Amino acid sequence: MSTTVPQVPQKAVSAPLPLSAAPRGGELSDSEINRIAPTRGDRLFLVLSIFIGCVSGLLVVCFRISIEWLKVLLLGSVPHAGQYRLIVAPMIIGLLIGLLVRYFFPQARGSGINQTKAALYIYNGYISARTMIGKFITSALAIGSGQSLGPEDPSLQIGAGVASLIGRKLHLSRERLRLFAPVGAAAGLAAAFNAPISAILFVIEEVIGAWTAAVLGSVVLAAISSVVVARAFWGPQPMFHIPPVTLRDNRELLAYAVLGVVGGLAAVLFSRLLAVLRPWLRSMSPWAQVFQPAVAGLMVGAIGFFGFSQVMGAGYETIDHAMHGEFLWHALLAMAVLKILATTISFSSGTPGGMFAPTLFIGAMLGASVGSVEKILFPHLTGSVGSYALVGMGVLFAAFLRVPLTSVFMVFEVSGNYSIVLPVILANTIAYLIARSLQPVPIFEALTLQDGLALPSMEEVREETTLRIEDALQPLPGQSFIGTDTPGKILAAVREEKEAFALIRCVGNRWYVISAADLEKVAQTAEATDKPIEPLLPEDRVPVLYPDLPLNETLAHFHRWPLIPVVNRAMSGLLEGVVSQTDVLKCYESHSHA
Repeated sequence: MSTTVPQVPQKAVSAPLPLSAAPRGGELSDSEINRIAPTRGDRLFLVLSIFIGCVSGLLVVCFRISIEWLKVLLLGSVPHAGQYRLIVAPMIIGLLIGLLVRYFFPQARGSGINQTKAALYIYNGYISARTMIGKFITSALAIGSGQSLGPEDPSLQIGAGVASLIGRKLHLSRERLRLFAPVGAAAGLAAAFNAPISAILFVIEEVIGAWTAAVLGSVVLAAISSVVVARAFWGPQPMFHIPPVTLRDNRELLAYAVLGVVGGLAAVLFSRLLAVLRPWLRSMSPWAQVFQPAVAGLMVGAIGFFGFSQVMGAGYETIDHAMHGEFLWHALLAMAVLKILATTISFSSGTPGGMFAPTLFIGAMLGASVGSVEKILFPHLTGSVGSYALVGMGVLFAAFLRVPLTSVFMVFEVSGNYSIVLPVILANTIAYLIARSLQPVPIFEALTLQDGLALPSMEEVREETTLRIEDALQPLPGQSFIGTDTPGKILAAVREEKEAFALIRCVGNRWYVISAADLEKVAQTAEATDKPIEPLLPEDRVPVLYPDLPLNETLAHFHRWPLIPVVNRAMSGLLEGVVSQTDVLKCYESHSHA
């Protein structure tokens, strides 16, 4: 944003007043104060954010309770291999889900993240109440019956649906409705994950892509209020019971680096399986798609029936057991591979549900397996299996979901332990770089393209090179002038240098651009012959720009000024150069061909 110096009276001033000499409270007028102060609408927006957070928190609590109740009802309190209900329940419920999605809730398919982004960027923040109810019912049925999916992504869409519904009932503007979608999304995810910081970062990093102070404040208030409501039911304890984790020997960093490599490769495998199976299943006839959730339930149930019931559902209890070293390394590795297959089948079939929990499950199993192998090969190292499982969760989060910042804070938030900061950052970075190089298209963008939507890729936005004014900066072709110079002197110099404009700096580092034709009219005035030009200049001075500002900041000014000065931030009287519309367009053109 360009910086504009407040107007001062058009008369000669010997020197600008020092800040201490300025009248108290006189820097801003009442209208300027009213313009920058929070409006009634802004305050209402913040209050509504708290209300949205509370409602979303209650709905997510009901959602999670419904899943647990359905799980006990359909699969039993302790599911184990050999139970026929592990095959029958997900198959029958899968058929019911297929019918519900086909005839009643067609918008409930998918995880909910891309649907929320579509509401934000395409549908002006609109998520129907029918979609929100359908997401609640079908996702609870799917996860409760054992489909390999998680509740966090649907909770995100449920929260966004709450925000959209409240905004429409209050007849808010289209701009406000768009902002409400990420506010509700953060509330729903925070309550489901019991981790407000991670929810806030994920929404900013993947849903919004950028933020302002107003949006950030609303997102924070919604996330915190939803977590407060959720913790009133579940207590303040984190989602996982993390054993003490420490890094006592720096040689363990090599094992964490290996975990980063393994996690990055697993994320690529997971993404490519989804990229192949999902569009193939979606290309089938509508009637065939009705039966796909049932077939997926049958296949996932078969995995549980023949010995690995742990891969069914979200798998939080299995993650806890893995963190406490209750599985052998080959069982952990088998569960990670089977979870990738089960989640790919469940999600590709169109069964509503999320990928957060499966991602955490796969990462925890891979991490715990690497930690178990390290214990066998290097028994003198004292690292715990739990620390590897914890880091593995962040590794898959960073590599598969492609949210590197959220993944780091997620590990810290669910563990409450910052002593493993080095392993987390090292392993996450390695996994993220491997996934980016081998799978350039992030999973959410791949799913978006499969659905025929054109949503912004937040990873591409983060990687974009921002052109700045300094990239198009050119030296002033002639000379600049000061306000005490006479019009005749300036006109003579402009004619000699054959320039079309004159750049003039006045007292207070105010800059003006005046054309040669206008300058000649001023110089022809008899009263202006021996007077300084400053009092004769128009009131609309040129905006002050700085070299580090984004280049697009200049485009709004060229319709009034053909030449814009660029000054030094430390010394506003020091001219760094000038930019013209031609210079800016050339810069964009050269960048596009680079």
